Formats: sequence, structure tokens, C-alpha cells
Amino acid sequence: MDISVVIPLYNEDESLPELYAWIERVMNDNKYTYEVIFVNDGSTDRSWEVIEDLKTKHPDSVKGIKFRRNYGKSPALYCGFKEAQGNVVITMDADLQDSPDEIPGLYKMITEEKYDLVSGYKQKRYDPISKTIPTKLFNATARKVSGIRNLHDFNCGLKAYRKDVVKNIEVYGEMHRYIPYLAKNAGFDRIGEKVVHHQARKYGSSKFMGLNRFVNGYLDLLTLWFLSSFGKKPMHVFGFLGSIMFLIGFIATIIIGADKLWALAYGIPQRLITDSPYFYIALTMMMIGTQLFLAGFLGDLISRSSNNRNDYQIEKSI
Repeated sequence: MDISVVIPLYNEDESLPELYAWIERVMNDNKYTYEVIFVNDGSTDRSWEVIEDLKTKHPDSVKGIKFRRNYGKSPALYCGFKEAQGNVVITMDADLQDSPDEIPGLYKMITEEKYDLVSGYKQKRYDPISKTIPTKLFNATARKVSGIRNLHDFNCGLKAYRKDVVKNIEVYGEMHRYIPYLAKNAGFDRIGEKVVHHQARKYGSSKFMGLNRFVNGYLDLLTLWFLSSFGKKPMHVFGFLGSIMFLIGFIATIIIGADKLWALAYGIPQRLITDSPYFYIALTMMMIGTQLFLAGFLGDLISRSSNNRNDYQIEKSI
């Protein structure tokens, strides 16, 4: 099979028939063999009924996964990637803001130019300024931290992947924003970008507005940076910091004790050690250093050992 199109969605019943018809037209014009995988992320509208109707009309090309409740975009992509069979996997949003006309260009960049991953770049956006400015700041930070300098839009839903990529990365939590970074950490470093057309929303309103979206984005980026740098060796960071803090506190304690003994030996009046704030600072540093060291040791034992991180309740699959 040439292409798998994975479409995560939440309350997009109005746009689904038009989106599928558009995808079908592009695929037929280019004579691609394909499948379209709709992942219904706990929608409360008629989205699942629309998917079932599309499956009835197009049994060979439509697949559907229905979550029992809303989990988020990353779990939807994770389950869609597991199901995908195409040599090239393309993701797009269900709101008709991503154009299926971009599929042939993305497909050629993967198959002919040998990219592992190609990310869309919505150079001209039809979003409010309250969304575009934070997005630019977010992408600048993501480029700096990830080291992927050629990407301008990490969070663009329109992306193309070589099949091996989606089968070897783990998208969980809200890490869909950083799939290029995940791919790079997994060894897929041929990452390209394609300027794509961004359309104004035709139906409904955006489901991803709000300040928490950007705050969580930065927290996830910090988590991913830490995991990529120290996830397999937490002792290297916690043990190092703990050892340094303990050593400083220990040396400070010795100096305070030696100063007291020197004063006693020469009969110099001096206050009690326990009256000195430096004693408590040194003691606190030793305690924190010990805790950090133990945190690193425990982190090594349980590093990335969660067996049910991607255990989602799928109500129905067609």
C-alpha cells in the first residue's frame, strides 16, 4: 500500500464527508493505493456515525477507531500509527484547514528525496494573532532546544513519514508537538519541511485554544529534552548534582567545625555552632545532595519502565 492517512478528530462531523471526498479525489488522480484511518477521540457529536457511514460506502479504504473518552491528539496518533499499513504515513487535521492537495508533494519528498519525515510549514496562516504570536515564540524555542534548525512549524498537523518512523517512535501525553524531535532521537535525522497551504476553518471552532496549550507545550519540551539527554542515565544528572551539593555542604561543615575548635583552643569567645545560619545551610545542602543522589539511583531503576503509558480504552474499531 502506498499511503496511510491518519486523521485524529474531535467533534468534526460536518467536515468529515467533504474531507474524505477530497482525499479520495487526490488519491485516484495520482493512482495511489491508500487507506484513511479516522481516530475519533471521544467526540460527543455525530462524528462516529459519519465514520461508520463512510466505512459502509468505502469498505476497502476507510478504517475507524473510536475512543471511549477524550484522551488527546497524541494518543489518537499513537493508535493510528499502530494501525497504519502504508509505506508512507500522512497525518492531517480533520477541520479542512490542511489541504489534501499537498499529499502528492509530501509523498514524493519521502519516496524520491528519501526524507524520513517531512513537516508542513503554514507560512501564511488564517489564525488569530493571539495564536500566531505564541506559536512563533514556541517554534523558536523548539528549534533551539531540539537542534532541528530547518523547521518553522513543529506543531503543523500536516506531516509525512516513512513507515519505519511511525513504527519506532512513541507518541504519548501531548508529545505530538515534538514528533520531529522524537524521530531525531530515534535515529531518523533526515527531516525536511514543505511550505503548505493553510485554509481558513470552514466549520465550527478550534478545539486547541487557550493559554494552557502553550504552557504545557513548554513543559513537554523540557521533559523531552531531559529524557533525550538523561532519560537512559538519570544518575548522570541527579547523582552529579547531588554529589556536588553534598560535597559543598560537607566541606562547609568541616570549616565551621574547624573554626570552632580553633577558637576553643585559643580561648577565643565564640557563639554556639547551632546559632550560626551557615551550619544550617551546610546541613541542608548535605541533605538535599543525598536526596538528589537517591533520586538518580531510583530513576535508574525505574527509567522508562511504565508498561501502561499507552493503554487507551478503545470502544470500537472498524
